[in-house]
Amino acid sequence: MKTKALRLYGKEDLRLEEFELPEPKDDEILAKVVSDSICMSSYKAAMQGADHKRVPDDVAEHPTIIGHEFCGELVKVGSKWADEFKAGEKFSIQPALNYKGSLAAPGYSYEYIGGDATYVIIPNEVMEMGCLLHYSGESYFGGSLTEPLSCVAGTFHAMYHATRGKYEHDMGIRKGGRMAILAGVGPMGLAAIDYIIHCDRRPSLLVVTDIDDARLARAEQMLSPKEAEENGIKLVYANTGKVENDHEFMMSFTDGKGYDDVLVFAPVAPVVELADSILAQDGCLNFFAGPSNPEFSAKFNFYNVHYSGTHVVGTSGGNTDDMKECLTMIGEKKLEPAILVTHIGGLDVARETTLNLPHVPGGKKLIYTHISLPLTAIADFEEKGKTDPLFAKLAELVAKTNGLWNAEAEKYLLENAPAI
Repeated sequence: MKTKALRLYGKEDLRLEEFELPEPKDDEILAKVVSDSICMSSYKAAMQGADHKRVPDDVAEHPTIIGHEFCGELVKVGSKWADEFKAGEKFSIQPALNYKGSLAAPGYSYEYIGGDATYVIIPNEVMEMGCLLHYSGESYFGGSLTEPLSCVAGTFHAMYHATRGKYEHDMGIRKGGRMAILAGVGPMGLAAIDYIIHCDRRPSLLVVTDIDDARLARAEQMLSPKEAEENGIKLVYANTGKVENDHEFMMSFTDGKGYDDVLVFAPVAPVVELADSILAQDGCLNFFAGPSNPEFSAKFNFYNVHYSGTHVVGTSGGNTDDMKECLTMIGEKKLEPAILVTHIGGLDVARETTLNLPHVPGGKKLIYTHISLPLTAIADFEEKGKTDPLFAKLAELVAKTNGLWNAEAEKYLLENAPAI
């Protein structure tokens, strides 16, 4: 079977090509990819080429398919896996296989599997490691976004508190405690709010900050205090850019007691230092933001580390269990993956989008691999719809969900956009 795929040959050398896939073996699975969410890690792989730890040294001779946040349908299942997987079912993939200690991963290391492709062959090791995941969600983009959502789930699971009288850690946030999310209304911050409102271990107070009223208003519209209250949480959105003393302002929500859990979503030293200053006894600071500067640092109060038991955690990515949890929550409509999406496009813009990702504002850029479409911000649908009936209809459909991408819009796009 022929496939069209974006292949990596070396540094900044990505090529959209059509080629023949080999016949899948008895321990492999032929699959149709429908959607791929472009990750900053793909940009890094494209920039570094063979210098990237997951990219093979011989990538110039054996190019790999890029993209690792993808979802689609199984087409032909090899006999070894026929009892576990069926043709026609949707799937998602955990790319961090850790197969026999190798760093090889779909989207970085393989010739015949990656997200920016029409069809792929899923190798045996993906199934062996339990990394081919059943997905029952209505949309394909939900399956693509499970991997970034798993990063959110994982970071909450990594937080911990001391078990009184024992040298043991009670993993997870403090149930019924006080939580703050600083600089938390970007796409990943919104995903964190959505997760913590709907998971099974929730705080009683959640204060979310930013310095932009428009972003805060948008967040409050999508994830309202009323919805949080229905799930046992007092949710407050607060602009720390308008107050003289942000420490006192944040402490006022807790009657001076401080916060059990504080998450930082911006690699900015004053934000980290504010987070440190508002920690309660045994408070956990979670540094979620990934800095691009390897020398990034901030002050931390070690007096409180010694006498108040404050501590720091950080995570980079989620594991397979985190992905399974998010897949289940999406299927049960407890998580809204569309919160992350700001742009859509076809396979023909995957190369340009990947190579320029840091310079394209917004959240996730979602690629539909069987169509041709310029990368377009969802916010621009209405304007483009004045001259293009496709976007006019898409604007109408996303208006139903407060401007969020949705399964109905995806279905219409796949049925009406030009094929690649």
